[in-house]
Amino acid sequence: MNLDLTIKIGGAAGQGLDTIGSVLSKSLLNSGFYVFSTQYYLSRIRGGHNTFQIRISDSELAAMDEGVDILIALDRTSIDRHLSEMSDGVVIVDRDVVELDKEHDSIFHVPMLKIAKDVGGNKIYANTVAAGAAIGMLCLSPDSLNEVLTSIFKKKGQEIIDNNLKVAKAGYDYVRENYPHGCKFNVSLPEAQEKRMLIAGNEAAGLGALAAGVQFLSAYPMTPSTGVLNYVASHAGEFGVVVEQAEDEIAALNMALGASFTGARSMVTTAGGGFCLMVEALGLAGITETPVVIFLAQRPGPATGLPTMTEQGDLLFALHAAQGEFPRCILAPGTPDECFYMMAEAFNIAEKYQIPVFVMSDQYLADSLFTCKRFDTSKITVERHLLSDQELRTKHGDYRRYKFTPGGISPRALPGQEGILVCADSDEHDEFGHIDESQQNRIRMMDKRMKKLELLATEMKPPKIYGSRDAKLTLIGWGSTYGPLAEAVDILTKEGHSANLVHFNYIYPMPAESIHKALAKSKKKICVENNYTGQLARLLRTEAGIEMSDKILRYDGLPFTPASIIAALREKGVI
Repeated sequence: MNLDLTIKIGGAAGQGLDTIGSVLSKSLLNSGFYVFSTQYYLSRIRGGHNTFQIRISDSELAAMDEGVDILIALDRTSIDRHLSEMSDGVVIVDRDVVELDKEHDSIFHVPMLKIAKDVGGNKIYANTVAAGAAIGMLCLSPDSLNEVLTSIFKKKGQEIIDNNLKVAKAGYDYVRENYPHGCKFNVSLPEAQEKRMLIAGNEAAGLGALAAGVQFLSAYPMTPSTGVLNYVASHAGEFGVVVEQAEDEIAALNMALGASFTGARSMVTTAGGGFCLMVEALGLAGITETPVVIFLAQRPGPATGLPTMTEQGDLLFALHAAQGEFPRCILAPGTPDECFYMMAEAFNIAEKYQIPVFVMSDQYLADSLFTCKRFDTSKITVERHLLSDQELRTKHGDYRRYKFTPGGISPRALPGQEGILVCADSDEHDEFGHIDESQQNRIRMMDKRMKKLELLATEMKPPKIYGSRDAKLTLIGWGSTYGPLAEAVDILTKEGHSANLVHFNYIYPMPAESIHKALAKSKKKICVENNYTGQLARLLRTEAGIEMSDKILRYDGLPFTPASIIAALREKGVI
């Protein structure tokens, strides 16, 4: 990695950080760079302190650096909080708007408000001036920025487009003509500029659901899962999807179960607090063997907790939610690519095994923007596992919805198919779906349902190994921690340490044999998780008998960075 720069935009909610960040991210992507962007925002419409951080490189990125090269400070707080993160950077600030008590070598005044009024005729263009100034500080051509601005504002008319282009140029020219050190960051365009996209985890998950043939989605909006609901809803007409914003999460999952019972590929989106309300319906899915996909985007709890921040605190909750025991599956993508492809897998698993399948994300993965290649829809298969009318004719009316089978999976037909009756009941039932509370039937039905886990465990993919298989130090993670952990391994390897990463996306049921194989040569096993108790570590001990040497845990609402992981390893004396 030769080029590695970070731009941070800081200010209060309502000041337009997202606009500046999105415009710069797309412009830099179109210039050929790899871009990774994250947001830190509080749960308020105005005020507080928010940031939008953009990292660019000529190599692939999936994590954020802790250093800052360009700080666009929209308020005084941004300078007070983030100046210490800079070693040899530049602070772009409008000193006509932001009062400063003292001078600093890195501070560079750009009269953004004045340029917006003088050139664009309105103060609302100040954020576009900031974007132009940042591109000027990088000494890049403004062409990509102009293309992005034209695309964003094309629906608002040519006058708005022209004004934005004029103020962006003015901001760009001001930096090039007035910055005292010439080109502070004389960035060269990457040689290879293959077409790539900038996509968030939520968008990738929504796109994956559409590619997998989702037919019904119900949800009550809840951060940070709402992006999936919005994405699918915005394309529902093109793909023939029914999207229902339910009155609450209880109704949302029950609606999805009703749709699934009648044959629709169904899913819900929610966060931890919303999933709490779905627990009773989850049990209904378990005993009626109704397939459904639950996209669960985690955030710190309990209760409302930190509603706009990130955590991996719901793993064991998803595993044990609802009274009684029944099979379920838990998947945890770590990148947008995995969000896309694993959504399709989730639907196929749900319908093959007739169980609820969780796809677990979190705020960090849900909202961050990653640079990805175009997804390959030819890799997506749709496997419905439904009985055809012709197959049902061979049964001559003797259809048993919950038929006992060696693997526990009963043949699934849909209500309304000719010549058969499909019955379901939330009470314990017999093969036909009629209530049967006898002990013998209970034992057989429980055995039937739980047998599915044995077969599913053999189909669950083993954890990924990143780095040398013979490494002495193994970092272990799951879900969204993949990017920071992989980069931490790269840094440790360059420093001469023997380290690798064993990363879990297929969480439950656990393929114990392949897990033991992946960890067979590890001398020290350190589990790295965004929670307080080390939930994956506990699950590995329970399900596979694997003990960790130590754990690195973070639960302040912020994601890991490679630097924070390495600092924790040093503090523990591991390296």
